[in-house]
Amino acid sequence: MHADDVSLHSLMRSETAAEPAFVFDGIPVSRTEFSAKIEQTTAWLAAQDIGKGDVVAVWLVNRVEWIALLFAAARLGAIVAAVNTRYRSGEVTHLLKSSGAKLMVVETAFRSIDFAAIIADISRDEVPALQRLAVIGADPIPAQWPCVRFDAFDKPYPPVPAQDDADLPVLLYTTSGTTKGPKLVAHSQRTLANHANAVARALQLSPQRHSLLAMLPFCGTFGMTSLLGFVAAGATVHVLDAFEARPALKILSEHGITHTFGSDEMFRRILALTDGARPFPHLEVCGFAAFQPGWRELAAEAEARGLPLFGLYGSSEVQALFSIGRSNDAFADRIEGGGWPMSADAEVRVRNTETGELAAPGVSGEIEISAPSRFLGYFNNPEATRNAITADGFFRTGDIGRLRGDGSFVYETRAGDAMRLGGFLVAPGEIEDELKSCAGVADAQAVAVDLNGQARCVAFVIPAGPPPQQETLIARLRERLAGYKVPARIYIVDAFPVTDSANGVKIQRAKLRAMAMERIAAE
Repeated sequence: MHADDVSLHSLMRSETAAEPAFVFDGIPVSRTEFSAKIEQTTAWLAAQDIGKGDVVAVWLVNRVEWIALLFAAARLGAIVAAVNTRYRSGEVTHLLKSSGAKLMVVETAFRSIDFAAIIADISRDEVPALQRLAVIGADPIPAQWPCVRFDAFDKPYPPVPAQDDADLPVLLYTTSGTTKGPKLVAHSQRTLANHANAVARALQLSPQRHSLLAMLPFCGTFGMTSLLGFVAAGATVHVLDAFEARPALKILSEHGITHTFGSDEMFRRILALTDGARPFPHLEVCGFAAFQPGWRELAAEAEARGLPLFGLYGSSEVQALFSIGRSNDAFADRIEGGGWPMSADAEVRVRNTETGELAAPGVSGEIEISAPSRFLGYFNNPEATRNAITADGFFRTGDIGRLRGDGSFVYETRAGDAMRLGGFLVAPGEIEDELKSCAGVADAQAVAVDLNGQARCVAFVIPAGPPPQQETLIARLRERLAGYKVPARIYIVDAFPVTDSANGVKIQRAKLRAMAMERIAAE
């Protein structure tokens, strides 16, 4: 297979593609127009001295510039580091530092997000590789940063030849790490394009019959994978810059959308705005990830009202939409996380966590995956990569599940201590490290609990001297972390519950969760 057959550019070659390719905020973008934007952005990046191996951080909401930057970086052999728009200064600093980003393309403001204020809290000394910011929007950026305007679509730049290399890193996602800040998951054009084509084939997408409502952020694999799958199919993609239930409902209702993907909470909010038995006659597949309690009840209500939910499985390492339930599955099976791999070349196995042997169907253990969608490795982190990949090339997911015996599998829960907060997997250490950097804190632990039907973080702090005020700590964390990571409660304790093991003293997180629920109940 020629390398260009698995490039991102190859996804635009469908001879039967529908028009327009995209609709952003009601504005159509044809395939010819988008191809021109890619070439303009490629020339603009080259004019910013971005070339092979250089990293460009993209901190944008869903807009055409985001996708043009990714495709253009691929043409130059450069790498895009996707920045979550919910990140704050501590998280952005870590990503810029660990990626070595040379340029960051950034919004100046969007709704309640003041990007400029967040950037003002980032020390240039901590991110020495970052040379300049490229700004989209008219608002000013703090003066300590050299800035240019992203004017690729407004001003001609000298064209440059394409240097596509399908097997170099082209996109970095962030995923939870065991220490402060996330790891960077590296994908190539080949892994992205192969999986996009597999999604288009598995869903049997027709350019003229199917369309996507893209309501997930492009900065994560869930949003990016669904987008690229429909680009590969040549189907039209309607894009929300950021999710809101009412605009989503309007597009679903008015444009005959057949597919959309999101969290259970997104679909719950959309349903809450509707009346009538079957408000979405065109919908065929609503792929969802279940993060909140009561998702089975939601799926049953959605089914009765003509909103067909399909369980999914995926991760940054093997990409979202790795697998999905099938329409001929029993309803209870179809809505479970897991399902059938999109790629015929993917292999899923389960390893018994106690014996280390491969588990038979029906026996729970750690899910391991080999697939064309598998990541290249953790960027600039070979040790973490070695620990994540088996000797025969399977990714150790850290998830618990079981095989069904018919080629499908079931995802059951996350192994270890990672917390699912606000739809994102978060390492407790990330929150704990921020707490330990606060004045008056000697040590900290964070756990997730069910608080009023939502997974929320609760932290425990051992003070260093006079106990700090909870309000002071929470205010500090709100400046440094995304809102969904900020603890709902912070409790002062003298010591953490521990247990001795052959490997040393371990924190008893189960006891911490029980303590958190007891204290909340007492309130």
